[in-house]
Amino acid sequence: MTRRMLLALVALVGVLVATYLTLYKLGYIGTLVCGTGACELVQTSRWATFLGLPVATWGVGYYVAVLALAIAGTQEQFAGDRRMATALLALTGWGVLFTAWLTYLELFRIHAICRWCVGSACIVVVMFIIALLDYRAQAAPQPGE
Repeated sequence: MTRRMLLALVALVGVLVATYLTLYKLGYIGTLVCGTGACELVQTSRWATFLGLPVATWGVGYYVAVLALAIAGTQEQFAGDRRMATALLALTGWGVLFTAWLTYLELFRIHAICRWCVGSACIVVVMFIIALLDYRAQAAPQPGE
């Protein structure tokens, strides 16, 4: 399995998590299955909306963008394309920064932790690591260069 295929798979898991949280925020799911933590407190906080949309909805869009780019990157014409590797690295790097901001809000503004958000943060970090490995492989000198 190539790194980009793995990245697409991890992004798909992110789409599912973010969709679940979006459905809750939009009122289609009555109670979040959380176990421990304060998922509902985080999801109903004033920080759970960004530019008029639920943060989870932004997450769906982000994960779909990574998924689409990763799938496109598996196509033969993009297999060795450094620009594709750079785009994936930039997109996932931005995701890490935004996730760090959201984690800060949970810890220091909301004073509550959502397991689903922690899971999403882990997914974003894993995607960044995969994209970084892909970038490094593409940036390495190729035989004959």
